[in-house]
Amino acid sequence: MTMTATTTETFVERAVTDLAACYGGVMISIGHKLGLYRALAGRGPSSSVELAARTSCEERYVREWLNSQVAAGYLAYHEESDTYELPAAHVPVLADEESPLFMPPAFDIPASMWFDQERTLEAFRTGDGVPWGERDSRLACGVAVFYRNAYRAALVPEWLPALDGVVEKLERGALVADVGCGHGHSTILMAQAFEQSRFVGFDTDEASIEAARANAEAAGVADRVEFHRADAGSYTGEYDLICFFDCLHDLGDPVGAARHARGALAEDGTLLVVEPFAGDGVGENLGPVGRLYYSASTAICVPHSRSEGIGLALGAQAGPAQLAAVFREAGFGSIRRAHETPFNIVLEVRS
Repeated sequence: MTMTATTTETFVERAVTDLAACYGGVMISIGHKLGLYRALAGRGPSSSVELAARTSCEERYVREWLNSQVAAGYLAYHEESDTYELPAAHVPVLADEESPLFMPPAFDIPASMWFDQERTLEAFRTGDGVPWGERDSRLACGVAVFYRNAYRAALVPEWLPALDGVVEKLERGALVADVGCGHGHSTILMAQAFEQSRFVGFDTDEASIEAARANAEAAGVADRVEFHRADAGSYTGEYDLICFFDCLHDLGDPVGAARHARGALAEDGTLLVVEPFAGDGVGENLGPVGRLYYSASTAICVPHSRSEGIGLALGAQAGPAQLAAVFREAGFGSIRRAHETPFNIVLEVRS
């Protein structure tokens, strides 16, 4: 692929736009954590004084933040009344914490990447890895909240029905493993939907396991959900469904993990694999989504993979051909792309 020719001046404009977006991410996080967006949602035009009073914040800070949001195109400004308004179309993205489009928690992820930059620089120089559990805590929290909403919108309504016969098994009663479960949101969503089935989540990070147990208690499904500390090659049991949600590419030995899963599947069991959307070559992964995934992969996914010894380091843009090769090497005979979204590939893998 040939790059479009640009002048230095136009490229500087692009770089400044990117720099402004980095600054803007900090403003989005502040707006979320102080409840500023929520206090604007559905209220119509509001003055800085009114918003400060609603949120118990100091007006001068609020006014400067509001102006940053107008400059970014996130808020509308009414000059005649000196008021600010959150457009209705922006509410699902900025203020509705149950929306699958809700974005603010995702900005904790690059915050953690900045915080951990020295470790990433050292990993570049040495080739060593950085385990997920040794990262700044904002990484796990940001990923958990951001992915929770996306999974809520797609996992039960779309992804599971795209698998052959799996929903029927879950309705009758099945045993399910969620490998790399993190804070347990994917496990809990399935447990809430299928009351006859039992679910077990596994993760290597003890803090995530503790968070998952607390989330299961809060959701009222702790009687049908268990969470244990184990890696992708050491959990035990025989399962009708084994899930890997956005984690296979993080593993040091994805082939070994797939082989272990094959041995842990019951007869006629299914492997559900959800991975970041990607094509099979760099030229197919250009644009904002590819940029996001390659960047996260550089600072988070590849370092974690390298921390697990073998460190195959598939990366977050492995693509369907590489993923299929992993499962073929592990002995699976059927690998089918069951579903896809702009952000995910959903694979059904069977023996």
